[in-house]
Order: sequence, then C-alpha cells, then structure tokens
Amino acid sequence: MMEKLVIFSGAGMSAESGIGTFRDSGGLWEQYRIEDVATPQAWASDPERVQAFYNMRRKQIMDAEPNPAHFLIAQLEARFDVTIVTQNIDDLHERAGSSNVLHLHGNIRYSKSSGPHAERAYYPIDGWELKMTQKCLDGYPLRPHVVWFGESVPMYETAADILREADILIVIGTSLNVYPAAGLIHFADNARVKYLIDPNAHEISIPGDFNVISKVAADGMAFLVAQL
Repeated sequence: MMEKLVIFSGAGMSAESGIGTFRDSGGLWEQYRIEDVATPQAWASDPERVQAFYNMRRKQIMDAEPNPAHFLIAQLEARFDVTIVTQNIDDLHERAGSSNVLHLHGNIRYSKSSGPHAERAYYPIDGWELKMTQKCLDGYPLRPHVVWFGESVPMYETAADILREADILIVIGTSLNVYPAAGLIHFADNARVKYLIDPNAHEISIPGDFNVISKVAADGMAFLVAQL
C-alpha cells in the first residue's frame, strides 16, 4: 500500500508562475484595499467592483502556467497516495496533472450563489469573465467561489481529516500567518516525517519536528524529490 503524502501549499507555490499575493508589491493587489474587494461587506457595498477585480484575477491565472514545482508534485503520484490541500484559488495543481486537490479557500475558475445557500453548488465559469447578469437558480447573482476575509472556511474540517491521515507532510510556499488555515499543520500528528519548503523557512514559527528546506518551491521540490 502506498504511503499517504499530503501537500499543504500556499501562495509561494503560485508565485513562481507569476501569480502575486496581496503582500506583493507592484501586483494587482496593490491597486486595491482588501476591504474593498475581498470581504462580504465589499460585495454588499459594490458587487460590480468586486466582480471586476476577480475577473482580472481569473484572467491572470488563466494566462499563467504551472511551474516545475507543480509538475514535480504531480509526478509523486506514481510513488505515493498524494492529496493536495491548497490555500491557493488557482487551478495550477490540476493543470500540472495532480488528481486529488482540495481548495481550502475556493477555486476562482468556479462561481457560486451570492445568496444564503452559496455552498450548495459550484458552477464552472466559461472563460475569464463572470458577469453580474449571470444568476443562480435561486435568483441571486453568481459570485466567485472564493473564501473572503471574514468568511468561514467550509472545507476546514475535511482538510483536517486529510492531514490526520498523512504519513508524509510537505508544507510549501506558505508563511503560516493566515488563520485558520495555518493551524492545519497541527493535525498531522501521525506523520512520520514533515517538511517545510520556503525561502524564508527559518523565519517561520513551526513545530520542531519539521525538516526545514530554505528554498523556493521549484528548487525545494527538486531537492526533496531526490531525498524521497
């Protein structure tokens, strides 16, 4: 039986594909305040602006390509039972060939109702643009399938169960500063070995049983695959 290998990936994973985070300078996020485009209050106040922002993000993501780290992770499926828990809302893991990906914070390539029953169904978006005129069966406009700041994380317990079953845990490209997602690493008590890959790994507060690899995602995964 294959060992269960769990990848917990963050924004640093996609950064090497040119997708910036809200902490980066010079990127899309720098033109907007989080409060204006990534909260339920922003949608209630100006849904057109929020929709336009995520349309731009979706176009950026669709124009990006998976990087070597994504492909190396996908190739691990030949040797391990791999599950990915990602904080990223892009689909680069899937495009690289990974077959079992849980999106903790949603998937920008999908939409959902902006009404009270948003989590009942998700709808694929054809192309990069989601229009305000597109509505769910409940009559509410469709919004991006993204967990905004201040919203609950519906897939958190599912992700926790996945980490509980890990034999090997690889945390890659995350500062572990965003909660509740950062707390997930503490569910991997049964993992026989744990790794953290990040160029700033030694500045990140993690339990002492992690093996630290202070490299960017692609270089760190290449190094680790050789070890595995």
